[in-house]
Amino acid sequence: MSLVESFRLMARYNQWMNERVYDAAAALDDATLRRDQGAFFGSVLGTLNHLLVADTIWLKRFAGHPRGFEALAYPREVPSPPALDAILHEDLPSLRQARQAMDRTILEWAGELTEADLETDLEYSNSKGRTFSDPFAGLVQHFFNHQTHHRGQVTALLTQNGVEVGVTDLVALIRA
Repeated sequence: MSLVESFRLMARYNQWMNERVYDAAAALDDATLRRDQGAFFGSVLGTLNHLLVADTIWLKRFAGHPRGFEALAYPREVPSPPALDAILHEDLPSLRQARQAMDRTILEWAGELTEADLETDLEYSNSKGRTFSDPFAGLVQHFFNHQTHHRGQVTALLTQNGVEVGVTDLVALIRA
């Protein structure tokens, strides 16, 4: 499997897992969704917001790639999140709607990626204004790894509240 094919698989996995996580989270009442459970971003709702924040930030950076990526029109248009812990959406239904739009964008963007795109460096600035130039393929890998990391936290928070997400293994999607 090529690196591009691997990233396309991860884009499908991202969408598949987000649907499962949001379905599970919908079983919780609003107070439980907001309750600080000691995760990096506190609550289920806080962590799900952080995932959208981080994806927005990274896709805005990726839009600066020399290729341009037509599929990244949506993240270009949305406002830059003010902080990593920003609550972009106060309720699960509106957050889910934004998540679904972002996941469609990620799938389309992954479909645009080429091996040549991944062989370049990407220049970007972090939230503190520090400029970096890093291998684009490594940044894309980080992007997908970050999603998996925090979805794992959400899955643990859901389990602590008696809600099971079910199988989360990538191999389950591969076999589907």
